[in-house]
Amino acid sequence: MANRHCGSVRRIVTDIVLTTINAKWIHPSLALRLLKANLDRLETRCEIIEFALRQPLAEKIEPLVAAHPKILGISVSIWNHLAVLELLGKLEKAWAADSDAAARPIVVLGGPEVSHLPPEAEIFKYADYVIRGEGEIAFRELCEKILTNGHQPAQGTKTPQFIEAGNVDIGQIKSAYHLYTDEDIIGKLIYVEASRGCPFNCEFCLSATASAEHSAVREFPLEPFLAEMDELVKRGVKTFKFLDRTFNLNIKRAVQICGFFLKKIQERAQIVVHFEMVPSLFPQELREILTRFPPGTLRLEIGIQTLNAEVSARIGRPANPEKEMEGTLVPVIRFLREKTRAIIHADLIAGLPGEDLASFGEGFDRLWLALCGSDSGDGQNPRAEIQLGILKLLPGALISRHNEKFAMRYNPAPPYEIEETSAMSADDLRRIKNFARFWEIIVNRGLVSLDGKKPVFEKFMTLSDALLAHFGRNWGIDRHKLREIVEKLS
Repeated sequence: MANRHCGSVRRIVTDIVLTTINAKWIHPSLALRLLKANLDRLETRCEIIEFALRQPLAEKIEPLVAAHPKILGISVSIWNHLAVLELLGKLEKAWAADSDAAARPIVVLGGPEVSHLPPEAEIFKYADYVIRGEGEIAFRELCEKILTNGHQPAQGTKTPQFIEAGNVDIGQIKSAYHLYTDEDIIGKLIYVEASRGCPFNCEFCLSATASAEHSAVREFPLEPFLAEMDELVKRGVKTFKFLDRTFNLNIKRAVQICGFFLKKIQERAQIVVHFEMVPSLFPQELREILTRFPPGTLRLEIGIQTLNAEVSARIGRPANPEKEMEGTLVPVIRFLREKTRAIIHADLIAGLPGEDLASFGEGFDRLWLALCGSDSGDGQNPRAEIQLGILKLLPGALISRHNEKFAMRYNPAPPYEIEETSAMSADDLRRIKNFARFWEIIVNRGLVSLDGKKPVFEKFMTLSDALLAHFGRNWGIDRHKLREIVEKLS
């Protein structure tokens, strides 16, 4: 059955419905498509129905009830946890009100969020099964037990059955790119993955909790992968966003994949590719091919996170940022800035254990000056973005071991953002969150240009404070009015 989104509601009886609530309409879920593709003979009995966070709740309830599935699988992330919880509560009421005694399906939860939540988490009271880990095989086996063998969950229990799935052999699972619809192809980002896993042990990430076997980087067979990318290009995909967390870990593969997309671009394919790369792995052969991408076709995400050496070591980052900044990071950023036409997206995290406002601001300015090229005397680099994130306590992440020593206090509700530490007051973190929002809509989105030859953190902090005081909010502000006030306050 075809994937569908909101629209006119029709009663379609299907055995399996896979659903999730995506951050935005333009972000289709590759995970759901992989689950469907690997159902084997049950795939034709499965339908994907996706929603977006801002969609009205009624538009989410009605198609799920109308589909009348026997099994409802829901992918849960840190970003949609609360929305899924609300959805499940309303669905339970709708099923209870249905005159059909079999209206309620068996509910199966999966995804990164529920893989690490404690058993007493509220969301589990609505679930019959929870798949922890990669679900391509485990979900198929569960569906076969239910639909073929008539298996039913235990009645009268308040907690679901947890299925520990672990990692799959990605060389043996079926790809799902054919399940992107024409609607997806025309107007959305298309998520792809050439590999899974991460060899590093950053404590704010769940990779640090995995065993060596489970955290090892696993690569999809290259030739079949490139053949599938070729088919997506032929279908008209405009934006390829790679989910690989360390795309350039295997340089030979990275160069081959870049070469494939470069050839397509040179053949007049109108595409953009987005890779997340490790800043310490930019050998000459990778640099050479990156210089050949035309403007507007390449986005590179470079994870920095912190430039405080002591903090970096404390959270298990793989390098000394001081050494990396001068010996690796600055040269790499300079190369990307001067020799490529890539859009550079660099990440920093505020609220890490032991890092205070002064240290964070100093790191921000150092990164800003490197991205903008103060050494060459030019101004702001319109191809550079700093993504300022707030530390989040992912369920199960090792960063929690610092909670007591550094008085780490997090919001208990998803996305579990840090609210106060011994080094950063609650007011400091509120100001940084406001800074991050205005930086995104003013600088990253090109509303105005800042002087790329001078430190900006302190000045922009003052500006963002003033903007919040003026507008009373940092969202839903008219761009023209915002520009006007920024220019007046600057």
